[in-house]
Amino acid sequence: MEHILALNPGSTSTKIAVFEGETPLFIETIRHTAEELDGFEHVTDQYEFRKNLVLECLSTHGIALNMLDAVVSRGGLLAPIHAGAYTVNEDMIWQLRCRPQQEHASNVGALIAHAIAEPLGINAYIYDGVTVDELTEINRVTGLPEFHRKGIGHNLNTRAAAMRYAREQGRDYRNITVIVAHLGGGISVNLHHKGRIVDFISDDEGPFSPERAGGLPVFDVIHKCFRDGETDAGMMKLVKRQSGLMAHLGTTDCQEIEARIDRGDEYARLVYDAMALQIAKNIAKCAPVVSGQVDAILITGGIAHSRRITDEITSRVRFLAPVMIYAGEDEMQSLVLGCLRVLRGQEQAQTYVRAEDPIAYRGGTYETT
Repeated sequence: MEHILALNPGSTSTKIAVFEGETPLFIETIRHTAEELDGFEHVTDQYEFRKNLVLECLSTHGIALNMLDAVVSRGGLLAPIHAGAYTVNEDMIWQLRCRPQQEHASNVGALIAHAIAEPLGINAYIYDGVTVDELTEINRVTGLPEFHRKGIGHNLNTRAAAMRYAREQGRDYRNITVIVAHLGGGISVNLHHKGRIVDFISDDEGPFSPERAGGLPVFDVIHKCFRDGETDAGMMKLVKRQSGLMAHLGTTDCQEIEARIDRGDEYARLVYDAMALQIAKNIAKCAPVVSGQVDAILITGGIAHSRRITDEITSRVRFLAPVMIYAGEDEMQSLVLGCLRVLRGQEQAQTYVRAEDPIAYRGGTYETT
């Protein structure tokens, strides 16, 4: 039975798991304090710190490195890639160290995976990375030629949900059409059609969420930047960490907000219902891409545990297609299942090629050479 180490670095944690086939031997989340991370200027500077924690964790759980058959990590902010597995290679390591699309905690994952795997003579992989971008050309076009819509977001969890739906229906993922909404700290919606994520509403253009602003009136954003002298870093912090439920209600805790609603807080009810409505509206925006021919709508992510939210969304979108709730985001299992498909010959790992400009667009496809 295959033994796989899975890694998922987040902004304030590192998730570590070892699976024997589909069965977890352990899953652990190591939390990082602000004080521990403040000394690192760049995310990739955390490499040694996080790698040592991974090795200590394996030792604590009695996992010998030589029992591993593969290592798999959440993918970082690479140039646009296809869905599925990629072998971690020198081009990928260079991209994440030198020219990632953005600073992101997941950038360090592949570096650690490769460092552990290489001395063992086994492969390290990423699976369904953050920058999976398979949008059709018509879905890339915006009102300014220099701006193009992209597919950056919750690809790992949404694609796992779509493949789970296909499996439960006894169908091939390549023959279904589903809209998947990921509800977490950020919220995104994407459209899976015949084995490809053909449209993607990312968390910077879609619904507001517990901590993100989502799509905003662009004229007002421009005025604010120039009127208030906002910096790039300041605006990014505002729209990514200080907006949404946090800005309106002072918390990102949905359970707390629902308790406030139950106690009669009408403003909390208004904001919470508005978030649900925006999710529903963005789900519906995907339907015209396939002329409304949708097999199902899937709602996943941590907030999908809330019946209040999922019932509200379902009541507004069930006219399009049946709604399925896949609450939570089991990213560790999703990584391992993807890796197992490669090890068992059901999928072939792809080769990453470095991109001097990871967001360059040349019409028809993003440049990755």
